[in-house]
Amino acid sequence: MALTGRLAVVAALLAAALFAVSADWRTFWLANLALAVLVLLDVLLAGSVRRLVLARSGDSGVRLGESATVTLTVTNAGSRRARLAVRDAWPPSAGSVPRVHRVTVPAGERRRLATVLTPTRRGDRRPARITVRSVGPLGLAGRQGRHVAPWQVRVLPPFHSRKFLPERLNRLRQLDGAVLIRGRGQGTEFDSLRDYVDGDDVRSIDWRATARRENVVVRTWRPERDRRVVLVLDTGRTSAGRVGDSPRLDHAMDAALLLGALASRAGDQVELLAYDRVQRVRVPGGSRGELLSRLVNAMAPLDPVLLEADHAGIVAAVLRRHRRRALVVLFTDLNTAVVEEGLLPSLPALTQRHTVIVAAVADPRVAEMMHGRSSAAEVYGAAAAERATAERRRLVALLRRRGVEVVDAPPESFAPAVADTYLALKAAGRL
Repeated sequence: MALTGRLAVVAALLAAALFAVSADWRTFWLANLALAVLVLLDVLLAGSVRRLVLARSGDSGVRLGESATVTLTVTNAGSRRARLAVRDAWPPSAGSVPRVHRVTVPAGERRRLATVLTPTRRGDRRPARITVRSVGPLGLAGRQGRHVAPWQVRVLPPFHSRKFLPERLNRLRQLDGAVLIRGRGQGTEFDSLRDYVDGDDVRSIDWRATARRENVVVRTWRPERDRRVVLVLDTGRTSAGRVGDSPRLDHAMDAALLLGALASRAGDQVELLAYDRVQRVRVPGGSRGELLSRLVNAMAPLDPVLLEADHAGIVAAVLRRHRRRALVVLFTDLNTAVVEEGLLPSLPALTQRHTVIVAAVADPRVAEMMHGRSSAAEVYGAAAAERATAERRRLVALLRRRGVEVVDAPPESFAPAVADTYLALKAAGRL
């Protein structure tokens, strides 16, 4: 049984009236008894909660920052009309509106209740039990019960860097078609023959074709297609650190989506690996049309693990699956513990076989702190920021001496910087 606010109001008004007329205790008892009878009658006349059938339908996926609609269908299989207050409980991060639906469902009919979700976090959002209160005709009391209607809404990464994709695709078309690579370069494919012009590399001369013609002929080369690009997300504790409004892992996902979309359009095979102490997600290469959908669905439930990442395990996982040369893009952080203690000991085995990019998001707040001079606290903060920046530059130089390409950029330019590095390597024939 459930009591309503109307009962409290009626009881207060009744008590005030009895006090005003100086009623004796017998009158108070009779008034309470009458009120109790009304409450019991209201409960008995209320529609049955147990005879309600609840089911869900609607959106099962939404991008972070957008809204989804989930419909709850309430069917009254009882014999009385049901005046209902339905509390559809979702996690706070689901951003559900409204929290309570008020609806009247006649016997044998159904009503649809729409809940709009605007999630604030990635991942799978599932509702809790549905609390239903059926109020009697007097509105004093009613019946209350709980129902379960399973559903799941997967909140996908937002892919903010999609806006950079058309420009990079245009550059890719120039690289792959109109602008041919003249040098022989490692990792390039033969494209066509043409006459020699001043400045061409003599090593590109095709002597057999030249012997058949009057002019010297050179071979032209284009970037190789069907190369392998391995996107590795470090989901260890450093990926939980927030840069701006989002964790480092979310910035890494956004850059990985842009690079994955670009590389698949270039004809390369893209694979995703998420790893900390164990493998969390692996998405093998597939068709270009399905790749982006598979990547965002695999990334959606990923959360950082508050443990140090096992970089030796990451390297071993990549080497087990990829014996042919590939481009390995490791999204991680640039700090001493990650680079010197974790990554460097395992790096030679990886760079010996593959081309490696280490991509890390730089915190723009550190750059802002470097200019603080108005107070003693800001001066100390500026000194700490200078030291952190110098240490970061040292680690970048250390990685580059080991043959690793490094991308270190703030959030707004991080994803396009990773894509530009990929295009530069492709243009240089280093993939």
